[in-house]
Amino acid sequence: MARQVWRAGNMLYPVPAVMVTCKREGEKANIITLAWAGTICSDPAMVSISVRKSRYSHKILEETKEFVINLTTKKTVRAADLCGVKSGRDIDKFKETNLHEIEMPQVSCPGIEECPVNIVCKVKKIVELGSHDMFIAEVVNVVVDEELLDEKGGLRLDKANLVAYSHGEYYELGACIGKFGYSVKKRKKK
Repeated sequence: MARQVWRAGNMLYPVPAVMVTCKREGEKANIITLAWAGTICSDPAMVSISVRKSRYSHKILEETKEFVINLTTKKTVRAADLCGVKSGRDIDKFKETNLHEIEMPQVSCPGIEECPVNIVCKVKKIVELGSHDMFIAEVVNVVVDEELLDEKGGLRLDKANLVAYSHGEYYELGACIGKFGYSVKKRKKK
């Protein structure tokens, strides 16, 4: 197989395409679409988002130290794209996208009602990295649409039609091809 060496760049794809909501007191809420978001610790539950310093939301996040990560679905991907290319300095993104604010526990910023999972976060540390700053945050709670729960109360994210971002394009997630630990699970004898 022939290979090429490229200059250093972000090629860890696919990644989640998420809409992050934030709000200053007395101002309208804003939505920023990010692909640089991820889990960084399980106990305590912590995530990170990385935001360009020039973005309107950066200053809001820096000042309020709270945000909500809203998972993007096939139904909300067009709104997510608009929120990634337009600035909250210029437009009201909730109004422009016809998305609706929903109150979230423990923070002053809203979640997005149309998103099936809202991850409520409080910033613990901001790390300056270069073009982006990383906001390291503790997850204080998660709000989940009850339609995603099975009869035992388990979360079925496969029903959410979640979207991933890969090198400038959005993709709907596909079929499950395995379950954690399946490679070492003992097979039943016939």
